[in-house]
Amino acid sequence: MGLISFFKGVGEKVFGKSEKEEAAPELKASALLAHVQNLGLPFRKLTVKVSGDTVTLEGETESQQDSEKIALAVGNVEGVAVVDNNIVVVTPEPEAKFHTVVKGDTLSKIAKEFYGDAMKYPVIFEANRPMLTHPDKIYPGQVLRIPAL
Repeated sequence: MGLISFFKGVGEKVFGKSEKEEAAPELKASALLAHVQNLGLPFRKLTVKVSGDTVTLEGETESQQDSEKIALAVGNVEGVAVVDNNIVVVTPEPEAKFHTVVKGDTLSKIAKEFYGDAMKYPVIFEANRPMLTHPDKIYPGQVLRIPAL
């Protein structure tokens, strides 16, 4: 899947203050792996490596959706700027598109832009669960999966 860019200063707060600034890469990697596990995202194997503000993911998932959700869960964490997703997908399927939320965006507005129909917003919401808990809880800088219909 390759590299995905994120806004380093926004996102879920997974690292404690000391981890964000000073923690060893191994501690950050462990915190990110725990975050993926806490979200219940499925994988067969997953290795998380951190170098500065770049995270490299390696392992194996059953679906493209699982691989993309893991990359987004890790990337939408404060302190992460780039995710290099090298997860092997057992059952390949087309990759989703991605959208970085800007001020004024809503899932309806994004659905209208990508699908031509604002009422398709539940497709985007479901494609980003469990990272999204409510359709109205998105924030500027967040990266969302936009699957094909």
